[in-house]
Amino acid sequence: MPSDHPDSASTANRRRSNLDPFHTGPLTTPMTPSTERDNTMTSLPDGFLWGASTAPHQIEGNNVNSDWWAREQVAAGMERSGDAVDSYHRYPEDMRLLADAGLNAYRFGIEWARIEPSEGHISRALLDYYRRMIGTALDLGLTPVVTLHHFTSPRWFAQDGGWLGDKAIDRFRRYVEAATSILDGVPYVATMNEPNMFAMMTMLARMAQDPEQQKKWQSPTTDDGPRPPLPAPDPGIGALFVKAHTAVRDIVRERTDAAVGWTVANRAFVARPGGEEMLRDLQWVWEDLYLEASRDDDFVGVQSYSSQWVGPGGIEPYPPHPDNTQVGTAYRPDALGMAVRHAAEVTGVPVLVTENGIATGDDNRRITYTRDALRGLFAAMDDGIDVRGYLHWSALDNYEWGHWEPTFGLIAVDRETFVRTPKPSLAWLGSVARRGSLDSAVG
Repeated sequence: MPSDHPDSASTANRRRSNLDPFHTGPLTTPMTPSTERDNTMTSLPDGFLWGASTAPHQIEGNNVNSDWWAREQVAAGMERSGDAVDSYHRYPEDMRLLADAGLNAYRFGIEWARIEPSEGHISRALLDYYRRMIGTALDLGLTPVVTLHHFTSPRWFAQDGGWLGDKAIDRFRRYVEAATSILDGVPYVATMNEPNMFAMMTMLARMAQDPEQQKKWQSPTTDDGPRPPLPAPDPGIGALFVKAHTAVRDIVRERTDAAVGWTVANRAFVARPGGEEMLRDLQWVWEDLYLEASRDDDFVGVQSYSSQWVGPGGIEPYPPHPDNTQVGTAYRPDALGMAVRHAAEVTGVPVLVTENGIATGDDNRRITYTRDALRGLFAAMDDGIDVRGYLHWSALDNYEWGHWEPTFGLIAVDRETFVRTPKPSLAWLGSVARRGSLDSAVG
């Protein structure tokens, strides 16, 4: 969203230059794709991030003061997060596995419901806890990429109007003011995760207040089997999140040296003949409202998994196919390159791939998917897209917002013993990071 300040463009470019000493002017993003691409990465910028991502509610366990925990106890058909994978106590092991494999970055979140378990009570102990997480990452040579809000909010916040309440943005600001006190040494901060998906989830939560709707709970993250289509995000809720993002972005800039942005779920829509106008409408509702709000940010996080056709009548459901993923989406590793190009074209700011992966029980398929996704990413970079890193989703098999079956992780976790078992895909991605080549990577 364009700034009212006349010097905002030069300020943004100076902040981007802090991330890349070789950045000499405004970002340009030619959109013509390369026709050929070998497997050697010849032009990665200094400091390119190779890592993996997680979210606190999905891995920490016993997030009892959050709205999602409360929802899990009553929603029919929703599995509970429970202990999750106990990363609350085991994060040093998780980080070490990533570092030992050869990765140099880890994206994780700070949980608002832990920092402020009741309104106005800021837990110094929990701030110290998350500071220790940041310190552990830095000690292991992992660049910490910190998300301030990843779908979950305090229970008290949700019970008093949540994001639709009059005090929502002021309350979010208070939390971020506390959280920024521990972010020394963090070079990237995402204010919110996937506000476009979160706007849709906020609508679903509002609908779920109807007792009849509670009996029909459906996961917001799967597209498997016959089901009502998920509603498009309400632009009014989206505009509220843009306002919240802008408010706390300024706090992050005032109190830290971090580059600040947010992450957007990219659908990689493609129009059927006759669906071009519908594509433009849906692209704005689902993505561009949020991407346009990133134009004054220091980076934009791209999160891509699959692509979807748009016809004259709207988004086409994924047809049944043996190659579909565990969450029912089409096998489309090419979506990442499409998403990165679109995000760069709309925002004009550097891109950080903050999520990309596949829900599958076949780790060889995960490697193949990721290899092809990276080919598309490198082609986009060859064409001039400024990409600062690639963070795979997910570091761990984890709780997938209402169910446990989908496995996205580079590391398997026994939910009874919490024993971690790195998959071959972790070694493969670490090899890509160390050697700078897809062909020479192990796996």
